Amino acid sequence: MNTATAPRPGRAARLAETLRRRAFATPADAALSVLVFAGLGWLGFTALDWAVLQAVWSAEDVAACRDAAGACWSVIDARHRLILFGLYPFDEHWRSTLACLCIIATVILSCVPALWRGTRLAGLWVAGFAAYYLLMEGSWLGLTQVTTDQWGGLSLTLLLFSSVVLLGMPMGLGLALMRRSQLPILRFLAGAVIDFIRSLPLLTTLFTAAVVIPILLPEWLQGDKLWRVIVAFALFFAAYQAEVFRGGFQAIPDGQVEAGNALGLSRWAVLTQIVLPQVFRHALPGTVNMVVVTFKETAIVIIIGFFEVLASAVAAFGTGEWTPYYLEVYAFVAAIYWLFIFSLGQYGEYLRRRMRISAH
Repeated sequence: MNTATAPRPGRAARLAETLRRRAFATPADAALSVLVFAGLGWLGFTALDWAVLQAVWSAEDVAACRDAAGACWSVIDARHRLILFGLYPFDEHWRSTLACLCIIATVILSCVPALWRGTRLAGLWVAGFAAYYLLMEGSWLGLTQVTTDQWGGLSLTLLLFSSVVLLGMPMGLGLALMRRSQLPILRFLAGAVIDFIRSLPLLTTLFTAAVVIPILLPEWLQGDKLWRVIVAFALFFAAYQAEVFRGGFQAIPDGQVEAGNALGLSRWAVLTQIVLPQVFRHALPGTVNMVVVTFKETAIVIIIGFFEVLASAVAAFGTGEWTPYYLEVYAFVAAIYWLFIFSLGQYGEYLRRRMRISAH
């Protein structure tokens, strides 16, 4: 009896078979697929022709761009410092670059599972923010002082994003726990705070922090405008994140808490060892979505006078000879946003797989 089995088809063969079954199963499917592939091919070649084949890359002035049929990437070469650093003094751009690297390195190190301990993460973020502030402000290191109203570009975007998420996440968890408290006053206060903040547009919240609070408070209580805006932004994030966590709490069966109590565990042990790990797992998709949205919403601070990376990009093509090439500048900024948001999405997917494995 012959027991030999047929060799398993290769990956390319399996892909071809899948494509045949899904795109060319019937004559109508085949005709539609041909039209779609032809359209995508035309769009792809047109984009490639504009962005690469006909583009101007290193022209010293705009003359070559005026005669080119493709993109004028010379505007990026000429204005990238304004896009990345905003109003920060030109001679001090190296400090803003190092500050960006400090924040990025802190975020990357925070993603390493070996550092997922409260004290380690706290120490890491305190060191990261301290290095960022000392470099950007400068006077503590004997450098030229640069006040916060001159901070801008990518370094400001990263500061806003990381500060809002870092402050807003524990505040959101605290509000969610208060809303599930057995004390009616805590439930009422948490619900009132969440409903009030969620009823306000983000723009109103930031405008209140930047403009209204200095009118209401004495000068010694006002603090720096940038830090007021960060705290207000974090409160806005926390109000929405609290609802994401509340959904995670509601997904946990009551029997698990009762089982923990029956084993003699304290309420703190039940919360930290049984409830919260499952809350974070159930809330992960909503949390990743909140983080991604927050990164994009940092662009709104231009309304109150801060030049983050998108506002700096608008300024980069807003004057004179580079005005016609706004599309190239927007494409450059879109690539920056895509890089960060794609990385956040991939890390969220890694966390989802890790939590799913640990749950079994």
